[in-house]
Amino acid sequence: MSTLKVNTLQNTSGTAYDFVKQVVQTTKTDAFTTSSTSFVDVTGLSVSITPSSTSSKILVLAMVGFGGPQQGIMIGKIVRGSADLLVGDASSNRTRGNFSFITIGIESAMPTFNFQYLDSPSSTSAQTYKLQVVCPSGHTGGINRTGFHADNSSYPVTASTITAMEVAA
Repeated sequence: MSTLKVNTLQNTSGTAYDFVKQVVQTTKTDAFTTSSTSFVDVTGLSVSITPSSTSSKILVLAMVGFGGPQQGIMIGKIVRGSADLLVGDASSNRTRGNFSFITIGIESAMPTFNFQYLDSPSSTSAQTYKLQVVCPSGHTGGINRTGFHADNSSYPVTASTITAMEVAA
């Protein structure tokens, strides 16, 4: 049996093969609810990463258990600091986001939404990626639980994650 140990792998022109430089993740297993009619941060569902180069890109992945409100709508978006990532174009009075869930009499439904986006922060300062949600109708929506959360087997509980990977560019 042999062991190969190297400090850096490079191609013939001297460029290092260090494509994924770092990976950070946060996991939220507890529930979050809101009936806010303006976007609010989801407590405990943010991740910070400090790029090693201004040319690095950050691959942001999220998996969110999204429980819409009973008889309403809940909209979510991933942001970097206060900057929206991958939202729809402005359109009259419509709320811009990454995903939404509308319920009309489906109080126990809770889909899992997946998000991926390759961000270019062009910075070597710490970057914080987080989930924000809003319930424009004022009804209660939830993360990792349904908006209407009865104590029986028809009302699921889940976990959510946000992962950030620095990718060499």
